[in-house]
Amino acid sequence: MNSEDIKKLEDAYTANTYARYDIAIAEGRGVRAKDPEGREYLDFTSGIGVNSLGFCEPGWVAAVREQAGAVQHVSNLFYSEPCARAAEKLITLTGMSTVFFSNSGAEANEGAIKAARKYSYMKYGRGAGDGFDRYRIVTLAGSFHGRTMATITATGQDSFHKYFTPFLQGFDYAETNDVASLHETVTDKTCAIMVEFVQGEGGVNELDPGFADEIAKLCKSRDILLIADEVQSGVGRTGRFMAYGHFDVKPDIVTVAKGLGGGLPVGGVIFGEKTKGALGPGDHGSTFGGNPVVCAGADYVLSKFMDGGAFLRDIAEKGDYFREKLALLSGVKGISGFGLMIGADVGSKDAKAIASAAAARGLLILTAKDKIRLLPPLTIVRPDIDEGLAILGEAILAV
Repeated sequence: MNSEDIKKLEDAYTANTYARYDIAIAEGRGVRAKDPEGREYLDFTSGIGVNSLGFCEPGWVAAVREQAGAVQHVSNLFYSEPCARAAEKLITLTGMSTVFFSNSGAEANEGAIKAARKYSYMKYGRGAGDGFDRYRIVTLAGSFHGRTMATITATGQDSFHKYFTPFLQGFDYAETNDVASLHETVTDKTCAIMVEFVQGEGGVNELDPGFADEIAKLCKSRDILLIADEVQSGVGRTGRFMAYGHFDVKPDIVTVAKGLGGGLPVGGVIFGEKTKGALGPGDHGSTFGGNPVVCAGADYVLSKFMDGGAFLRDIAEKGDYFREKLALLSGVKGISGFGLMIGADVGSKDAKAIASAAAARGLLILTAKDKIRLLPPLTIVRPDIDEGLAILGEAILAV
């Protein structure tokens, strides 16, 4: 099928929930994708951070293909070697205790919310009367935690709250990087604080170190769980295995997804020593969570980080190079984020118009609020960075 055939077919039969670019992607290798007519695009999106090793990395393809030819699915009533291998690597790399595998970042955050409330309930019980008092979760303004009813409620952006009321109970919002607001928002009913240490959808905004420290101190002093949402920022994206590694904190629960599977749908709730027993048999589950084919892909992605830190150092160095070159572009007013999770402030220019102009020139990029958002594959090389930024510079000037 050609591009127009694909677009007409999809527009006719799928729900209109995405503002798509006028591009159909048919194949890809590394950092480059092609449409059905063979036009090539340089990809600085990684499928919104999912294709962490780029398109169709040969070792990843082989691992997934081999597992698909062995057994494609077993229920979680049975043990599975790919799930076990991926879990071992994830725990080794984080220093946490156990992991629950889900299908997505939103589901991982749902699991974290349930675990935090269960932990608090089991430790502190019910309050006066029949109510369970210690159940509320504090999140931050500008945060994004998913699109399910619980996670969209947790999301601290009014724009995501239109149309879908009534929401679930139990979420409060503190201003980001505002210590006074944090202390005002946390109460005796708070069981957890859930944060992105780099807010992705909110504009690629990192937390101030002092604010992150205050969150950690508050959680420790009041036995409040610290949940790190690493769905977009985790698995090496920021040059540390998790973005909280840039801060002096140790979360009790960490959620991951996106880049973990290298292109296949997977999420995870990672528990520290304090919370590893929060969920027991029957408390939570997922039909497809821990799927063998998906976990074979995740295991291969994680194997890239089992090299003593060399891969992470390379990501960090490429991130520094990226920022150095990006700062030279006319129209770029500021740069945020860490590693290869990059936000570019383009001032009064329309970021979405720039993204469209870039796509027309063969470069795929993202936006976040009024910024350009860049999430290239972790395996990108410097010549591709240079080529992509040259196109981005043209696109900025064209708008």
